[in-house]
Amino acid sequence: MDQKPTLKVLLAGPRGFCAGVDRAIKIVEEALKRYGAPVYVRHEIVHNRFVVQSLEAQGAVFVEELDEIPNDGQPVVFSAHGVPKAIPAEAERRQMFFLDATCPLVSKVHREAEHHFTRNRHIFLIGHAGHPEVIGTMGQLPPGAITLVEDEAQARSVEPPAGHDLSFITQTTLSVDDTAEIVDILRERFPQISAPAKEDICYATTNRQAAVKEIAPRVEMMIVVGAPNSSNSLRLVEVASRSGCKAAVMVQRGRELDLDQVARYSSLGITAGASAPELLVEEVLARLRERYSLDIEEVVVAEEKIIFKLPSALATAPAA
Repeated sequence: MDQKPTLKVLLAGPRGFCAGVDRAIKIVEEALKRYGAPVYVRHEIVHNRFVVQSLEAQGAVFVEELDEIPNDGQPVVFSAHGVPKAIPAEAERRQMFFLDATCPLVSKVHREAEHHFTRNRHIFLIGHAGHPEVIGTMGQLPPGAITLVEDEAQARSVEPPAGHDLSFITQTTLSVDDTAEIVDILRERFPQISAPAKEDICYATTNRQAAVKEIAPRVEMMIVVGAPNSSNSLRLVEVASRSGCKAAVMVQRGRELDLDQVARYSSLGITAGASAPELLVEEVLARLRERYSLDIEEVVVAEEKIIFKLPSALATAPAA
């Protein structure tokens, strides 16, 4: 029997689920246990089809808007990305039982926005148009209170309304390096601009990008397990390309990995976006083992021990 060639694989640590994603999924699973199916979820709970389909198989029903949900008394869960204030207001008007799975680190950005607004500061939000987190953050305040800044060009050209001090906040899943460049431009143009007390880009995004930066110069190809609508996963592909990888690809499942492409390289790195379960990394490793004997080294840049509590409605013991 032919012996398989050896492939050097560097596994990024940390990778995969962050505390906010883990909490959001547990909220849906716990609601299903306590209240039975269906549990309605507005928008994908996290940006990963495998996770969504797993929850659908347990009885979760995913919708885009509240008007798709009947008044049947079953729980409604808001996604980890956060929602505009109009959404819980509408749920209350309809007397829905809702559970907010917004990541606490996104909620922190919402509170920062409100803090600046009460001090008559106009807010620049560094982020990507159309992303649910950006829609949710901008929806915390009246129209016109926040101006979205997507890139360096917009940072150079944006003109704030007169009569306000200025502040900036950021989406939690951005590229650390790109954001720093945008912030530098805003600070140069507006030296008095107020910054977040603590950086808005979340610990999980920062750590996953740091692990990729550590690995990328040592490998020829980087595989990012994630979803094309996942901001933090897309950023990992970009970071890998900038940090010295000849190739950086995203796959959602192991079967998507092109082994003929892998064959061009002698070493590769593997990471996973914050909404991708470790099971999908195992799928990629299994796919590689179809053709290779793997020499795996884990490269850990940080230990993550953060756990976020469930909402009080789920944290207490269910009524007898």
